[in-house]
Amino acid sequence: MDLRIFTEPQQGATYDTLLTVAKATEDLGFDAFFRSDHYLKMGSADGLPGPTDAWITLAGLARETKRIRLGTLMTAGTFRLPGVLAIQVAQIDQMSGGRVELGLGAGWFEEEHKAYGIPFPKEKFGRLEEQLEIVTGLWATEAGSTFDFHGKYYDLTDSPALPKPAQAKIPVLVGGHGPSRTPALAAKYADEFNMPFGSVEDSERQFARVRAAAEEAGRKGEELTYSNALVVCVGKDDQEVARRAAAIGREVPELKSNGLAGSPAEVVDKIGRYAEIGSRRIYLQVLDLHDLEHLELISAQVQSQLS
Repeated sequence: MDLRIFTEPQQGATYDTLLTVAKATEDLGFDAFFRSDHYLKMGSADGLPGPTDAWITLAGLARETKRIRLGTLMTAGTFRLPGVLAIQVAQIDQMSGGRVELGLGAGWFEEEHKAYGIPFPKEKFGRLEEQLEIVTGLWATEAGSTFDFHGKYYDLTDSPALPKPAQAKIPVLVGGHGPSRTPALAAKYADEFNMPFGSVEDSERQFARVRAAAEEAGRKGEELTYSNALVVCVGKDDQEVARRAAAIGREVPELKSNGLAGSPAEVVDKIGRYAEIGSRRIYLQVLDLHDLEHLELISAQVQSQLS
Protein backbone atom coordinates (compact mmCIF):
# COMPACT_ATOMS: atom_id res chain seq x y z
CA MET A 1 0.00 0.00 0.00
CA ASP A 2 1.45 3.35 -1.09
CA LEU A 3 0.80 6.29 1.21
CA ARG A 4 0.82 9.70 -0.39
CA ILE A 5 0.49 13.11 1.24
CA PHE A 6 -2.35 15.22 -0.18
CA THR A 7 -2.66 18.92 0.72
CA GLU A 8 -5.36 21.58 0.33
CA PRO A 9 -3.35 24.84 0.06
CA GLN A 10 -6.39 27.00 -0.76
CA GLN A 11 -7.27 26.72 2.92
CA GLY A 12 -4.18 28.80 3.73
CA ALA A 13 -0.56 28.01 2.85
CA THR A 14 2.44 29.74 1.35
CA TYR A 15 4.80 28.09 -1.10
CA ASP A 16 7.39 27.88 1.68
CA THR A 17 4.94 25.94 3.85
CA LEU A 18 4.24 23.55 0.99
CA LEU A 19 7.97 23.13 0.38
CA THR A 20 8.49 22.24 4.03
CA VAL A 21 5.72 19.63 3.88
CA ALA A 22 7.02 18.22 0.58
CA LYS A 23 10.53 17.84 1.99
CA ALA A 24 9.12 16.12 5.07
CA THR A 25 7.10 13.87 2.76
CA GLU A 26 10.33 12.85 1.04
CA ASP A 27 12.43 12.52 4.19
CA LEU A 28 9.81 10.41 5.96
CA GLY A 29 9.54 7.88 3.16
CA PHE A 30 6.11 8.67 1.75
CA ASP A 31 5.53 7.91 -1.91
CA ALA A 32 4.33 11.26 -3.22
CA PHE A 33 3.24 14.83 -2.54
CA PHE A 34 -0.01 15.89 -4.18
CA ARG A 35 -2.03 19.06 -3.91
CA SER A 36 -5.48 20.29 -4.82
CA ASP A 37 -6.06 22.80 -7.62
CA HIS A 38 -8.26 25.55 -6.17
CA TYR A 39 -8.13 29.33 -5.99
CA LEU A 40 -10.66 29.98 -3.22
CA LYS A 41 -10.86 28.77 0.36
CA MET A 42 -13.74 26.63 1.52
CA GLY A 43 -15.61 26.64 4.81
CA SER A 44 -14.51 28.65 7.81
CA ALA A 45 -10.76 28.79 7.02
CA ASP A 46 -9.38 32.27 6.39
CA GLY A 47 -7.39 31.12 3.36
CA LEU A 48 -4.54 33.53 4.16
CA PRO A 49 -2.23 34.58 2.64
CA GLY A 50 -4.16 33.58 -0.49
CA PRO A 51 -4.03 30.89 -3.16
CA THR A 52 -0.99 29.34 -4.78
CA ASP A 53 -1.16 27.92 -8.29
CA ALA A 54 -0.92 24.12 -8.41
CA TRP A 55 1.45 23.76 -11.34
CA ILE A 56 3.68 26.69 -10.39
CA THR A 57 3.98 25.06 -6.96
CA LEU A 58 4.85 21.69 -8.48
CA ALA A 59 7.43 23.29 -10.78
CA GLY A 60 9.21 24.68 -7.73
CA LEU A 61 8.98 21.40 -5.87
CA ALA A 62 10.31 19.55 -8.92
CA ARG A 63 13.64 21.32 -8.39
CA GLU A 64 13.62 21.07 -4.59
CA THR A 65 12.91 17.33 -4.22
CA LYS A 66 14.60 14.26 -5.64
CA ARG A 67 12.48 11.13 -5.11
CA ILE A 68 8.81 11.69 -4.43
CA ARG A 69 6.14 11.71 -7.12
CA LEU A 70 4.38 15.05 -7.65
CA GLY A 71 0.84 15.66 -8.87
CA THR A 72 -2.67 17.03 -8.53
CA LEU A 73 -5.97 15.77 -7.17
CA MET A 74 -7.45 17.11 -9.37
CA THR A 75 -6.43 19.79 -11.86
CA ALA A 76 -9.60 21.63 -12.84
CA GLY A 77 -10.26 21.32 -16.55
CA THR A 78 -11.89 24.75 -16.48
CA PHE A 79 -8.65 26.46 -15.46
CA ARG A 80 -6.39 25.68 -18.42
CA LEU A 81 -6.59 25.09 -22.14
CA PRO A 82 -5.56 21.48 -22.86
CA GLY A 83 -2.66 22.38 -25.14
CA VAL A 84 -1.23 24.74 -22.54
CA LEU A 85 -1.73 22.15 -19.80
CA ALA A 86 0.11 19.52 -21.85
CA ILE A 87 3.08 21.88 -22.22
CA GLN A 88 3.10 22.81 -18.51
CA VAL A 89 2.94 19.23 -17.25
CA ALA A 90 5.52 17.95 -19.75
CA GLN A 91 7.92 20.73 -18.78
CA ILE A 92 7.54 20.06 -15.06
CA ASP A 93 8.03 16.36 -15.73
CA GLN A 94 11.36 17.26 -17.35
CA MET A 95 12.23 19.54 -14.44
CA SER A 96 11.56 16.72 -11.97
CA GLY A 97 13.40 14.03 -13.88
CA GLY A 98 10.19 12.16 -14.66
CA ARG A 99 8.21 12.25 -11.39
CA VAL A 100 4.98 14.00 -12.38
CA GLU A 101 1.43 12.61 -12.48
CA LEU A 102 -1.66 14.40 -13.77
CA GLY A 103 -5.00 14.13 -12.04
CA LEU A 104 -7.54 15.84 -14.27
CA GLY A 105 -11.17 16.59 -13.42
CA ALA A 106 -13.99 18.63 -14.85
CA GLY A 107 -13.93 21.46 -12.27
CA TRP A 108 -16.87 22.03 -9.94
CA PHE A 109 -16.41 25.00 -7.58
CA GLU A 110 -18.35 27.79 -9.29
CA GLU A 111 -17.58 30.44 -6.66
CA GLU A 112 -13.84 30.39 -7.32
CA HIS A 113 -14.49 30.90 -11.02
CA LYS A 114 -16.63 33.94 -10.26
CA ALA A 115 -14.02 35.28 -7.84
CA TYR A 116 -11.19 35.22 -10.39
CA GLY A 117 -13.04 35.79 -13.66
CA ILE A 118 -12.67 32.22 -14.94
CA PRO A 119 -15.42 31.01 -17.30
CA PHE A 120 -17.56 28.26 -15.79
CA PRO A 121 -19.16 26.45 -18.72
CA LYS A 122 -22.36 24.51 -18.30
CA GLU A 123 -21.07 21.47 -20.21
CA LYS A 124 -17.93 20.48 -18.34
CA PHE A 125 -17.82 16.70 -18.72
CA GLY A 126 -17.70 16.78 -22.51
CA ARG A 127 -14.87 19.30 -22.29
CA LEU A 128 -13.02 17.04 -19.87
CA GLU A 129 -13.21 14.12 -22.27
CA GLU A 130 -11.79 16.22 -25.09
CA GLN A 131 -9.08 17.56 -22.79
CA LEU A 132 -7.98 14.06 -21.84
CA GLU A 133 -7.84 13.03 -25.49
CA ILE A 134 -5.84 16.12 -26.43
CA VAL A 135 -3.34 16.03 -23.55
CA THR A 136 -2.60 12.32 -23.89
CA GLY A 137 -2.60 12.60 -27.67
CA LEU A 138 -0.06 15.41 -27.67
CA TRP A 139 2.28 13.48 -25.41
CA ALA A 140 1.92 10.28 -27.45
CA THR A 141 2.59 11.91 -30.84
CA GLU A 142 5.97 10.86 -32.20
CA ALA A 143 8.63 13.55 -32.46
CA GLY A 144 8.62 15.00 -35.94
CA SER A 145 4.93 14.28 -36.45
CA THR A 146 2.02 16.62 -35.83
CA PHE A 147 -1.20 16.31 -33.88
CA ASP A 148 -4.66 17.37 -35.03
CA PHE A 149 -7.89 17.39 -33.10
CA HIS A 150 -11.25 18.76 -34.18
CA GLY A 151 -13.84 18.46 -31.44
CA LYS A 152 -16.90 20.26 -30.20
CA TYR A 153 -14.97 22.42 -27.73
CA TYR A 154 -11.34 22.44 -28.89
CA ASP A 155 -9.60 22.57 -32.25
CA LEU A 156 -5.89 21.89 -32.83
CA THR A 157 -4.26 21.95 -36.25
CA ASP A 158 -0.69 20.92 -37.12
CA SER A 159 0.49 20.97 -33.52
CA PRO A 160 4.15 19.94 -33.20
CA ALA A 161 3.08 18.29 -29.94
CA LEU A 162 6.09 19.54 -28.05
CA PRO A 163 7.67 19.44 -25.55
CA LYS A 164 7.79 15.78 -24.65
CA PRO A 165 7.77 14.70 -20.99
CA ALA A 166 10.72 12.86 -19.46
CA GLN A 167 8.57 9.80 -18.81
CA ALA A 168 7.51 7.60 -21.68
CA LYS A 169 4.00 8.00 -20.31
CA ILE A 170 2.91 10.41 -17.62
CA PRO A 171 0.40 8.62 -15.37
CA VAL A 172 -3.10 10.07 -15.70
CA LEU A 173 -5.59 9.94 -12.83
CA VAL A 174 -9.35 10.15 -13.22
CA GLY A 175 -11.68 9.99 -10.24
CA GLY A 176 -15.13 10.59 -8.85
CA HIS A 177 -18.40 9.07 -7.73
CA GLY A 178 -20.30 9.17 -11.03
CA PRO A 179 -21.82 5.75 -11.80
CA SER A 180 -21.44 5.60 -15.59
CA ARG A 181 -19.64 8.41 -17.42
CA THR A 182 -16.79 8.61 -14.91
CA PRO A 183 -15.92 4.88 -15.07
CA ALA A 184 -16.09 5.01 -18.88
CA LEU A 185 -13.72 7.98 -18.96
CA ALA A 186 -11.31 6.25 -16.57
CA ALA A 187 -11.43 3.09 -18.66
CA LYS A 188 -10.46 5.01 -21.79
CA TYR A 189 -7.79 7.37 -20.51
CA ALA A 190 -6.66 6.65 -16.94
CA ASP A 191 -3.75 4.78 -15.46
CA GLU A 192 -5.26 5.23 -12.01
CA PHE A 193 -8.78 5.61 -10.71
CA ASN A 194 -9.20 7.59 -7.51
CA MET A 195 -12.23 7.43 -5.24
CA PRO A 196 -12.34 10.67 -3.23
CA PHE A 197 -13.71 10.58 0.32
CA GLY A 198 -15.77 7.43 -0.16
CA SER A 199 -16.60 4.64 2.25
CA VAL A 200 -15.22 1.14 1.83
CA GLU A 201 -18.61 0.02 0.52
CA ASP A 202 -18.98 2.89 -1.96
CA SER A 203 -15.39 2.43 -3.11
CA GLU A 204 -15.93 -1.27 -3.73
CA ARG A 205 -18.98 -0.54 -5.89
CA GLN A 206 -17.20 2.18 -7.86
CA PHE A 207 -14.06 0.11 -8.39
CA ALA A 208 -16.26 -2.67 -9.78
CA ARG A 209 -17.87 -0.23 -12.21
CA VAL A 210 -14.46 0.95 -13.40
CA ARG A 211 -13.20 -2.62 -13.84
CA ALA A 212 -16.31 -3.48 -15.85
CA ALA A 213 -15.91 -0.36 -18.00
CA ALA A 214 -12.25 -1.22 -18.61
CA GLU A 215 -13.16 -4.74 -19.74
CA GLU A 216 -15.83 -3.31 -22.04
CA ALA A 217 -13.21 -0.95 -23.50
CA GLY A 218 -10.87 -3.85 -24.23
CA ARG A 219 -8.57 -3.41 -21.23
CA LYS A 220 -8.01 -5.65 -18.26
CA GLY A 221 -9.59 -4.18 -15.17
CA GLU A 222 -6.38 -4.64 -13.22
CA GLU A 223 -4.43 -2.50 -15.68
CA LEU A 224 -5.59 0.44 -13.60
CA THR A 225 -4.37 1.28 -10.12
CA TYR A 226 -7.25 1.87 -7.68
CA SER A 227 -6.82 4.44 -4.94
CA ASN A 228 -8.64 6.44 -2.27
CA ALA A 229 -8.31 9.96 -0.91
CA LEU A 230 -9.21 10.24 2.77
CA VAL A 231 -8.76 12.83 5.50
CA VAL A 232 -6.25 11.71 8.13
CA CYS A 233 -6.09 12.46 11.85
CA VAL A 234 -3.83 10.18 13.89
CA GLY A 235 -2.74 10.47 17.52
CA LYS A 236 -0.79 8.46 20.04
CA ASP A 237 -3.76 8.64 22.38
CA ASP A 238 -7.33 9.95 22.48
CA GLN A 239 -6.24 13.37 23.69
CA GLU A 240 -3.86 13.83 20.77
CA VAL A 241 -6.49 12.71 18.27
CA ALA A 242 -8.97 15.19 19.77
CA ARG A 243 -6.40 18.00 19.65
CA ARG A 244 -5.64 17.35 15.99
CA ALA A 245 -9.32 17.11 15.12
CA ALA A 246 -10.02 20.44 16.83
CA ALA A 247 -7.12 22.06 14.97
CA ILE A 248 -8.84 21.34 11.65
CA GLY A 249 -12.35 22.14 12.89
CA ARG A 250 -13.64 18.56 12.81
CA GLU A 251 -15.17 16.15 15.32
CA VAL A 252 -13.45 12.85 16.13
CA PRO A 253 -16.52 10.60 15.57
CA GLU A 254 -17.12 12.17 12.16
CA LEU A 255 -13.47 11.77 11.20
CA LYS A 256 -13.49 8.12 12.26
CA SER A 257 -16.62 7.52 10.22
CA ASN A 258 -15.57 9.39 7.08
CA GLY A 259 -11.79 9.24 7.13
CA LEU A 260 -8.73 7.70 8.74
CA ALA A 261 -8.74 8.78 12.37
CA GLY A 262 -7.74 7.42 15.75
CA SER A 263 -4.73 5.54 16.98
CA PRO A 264 -2.14 4.16 14.55
CA ALA A 265 -3.62 0.69 15.06
CA GLU A 266 -7.14 1.92 14.21
CA VAL A 267 -5.90 3.64 11.07
CA VAL A 268 -3.87 0.63 9.93
CA ASP A 269 -6.95 -1.54 10.43
CA LYS A 270 -9.15 0.75 8.35
CA ILE A 271 -6.58 1.03 5.58
CA GLY A 272 -6.56 -2.75 5.55
CA ARG A 273 -10.30 -2.72 4.82
CA TYR A 274 -9.67 -0.55 1.75
CA ALA A 275 -6.86 -2.85 0.69
CA GLU A 276 -9.22 -5.82 0.84
CA ILE A 277 -11.48 -4.26 -1.82
CA GLY A 278 -8.57 -3.51 -4.16
CA SER A 279 -7.25 -0.10 -3.15
CA ARG A 280 -3.48 0.02 -3.61
CA ARG A 281 -2.81 3.66 -2.81
CA ILE A 282 -4.11 6.07 -0.18
CA TYR A 283 -3.88 9.85 -0.49
CA LEU A 284 -3.78 11.15 3.08
CA GLN A 285 -5.52 14.52 3.15
CA VAL A 286 -3.43 16.49 5.65
CA LEU A 287 -5.23 19.69 6.63
CA ASP A 288 -2.89 21.10 9.29
CA LEU A 289 0.28 21.75 7.30
CA HIS A 290 2.21 23.07 10.30
CA ASP A 291 1.92 19.86 12.32
CA LEU A 292 4.94 17.96 11.01
CA GLU A 293 4.85 15.71 14.09
CA HIS A 294 1.64 14.31 12.62
CA LEU A 295 3.52 13.19 9.50
CA GLU A 296 6.30 11.75 11.65
CA LEU A 297 3.81 9.69 13.63
CA ILE A 298 2.10 8.38 10.51
CA SER A 299 5.45 7.46 9.00
CA ALA A 300 6.74 5.72 12.12
CA GLN A 301 3.59 3.90 13.27
CA VAL A 302 1.27 3.58 10.26
CA GLN A 303 3.40 3.46 7.14
CA SER A 304 5.91 1.17 8.81
CA GLN A 305 3.18 -1.47 9.31
CA LEU A 306 2.02 -1.28 5.69
CA SER A 307 5.33 -1.47 3.85
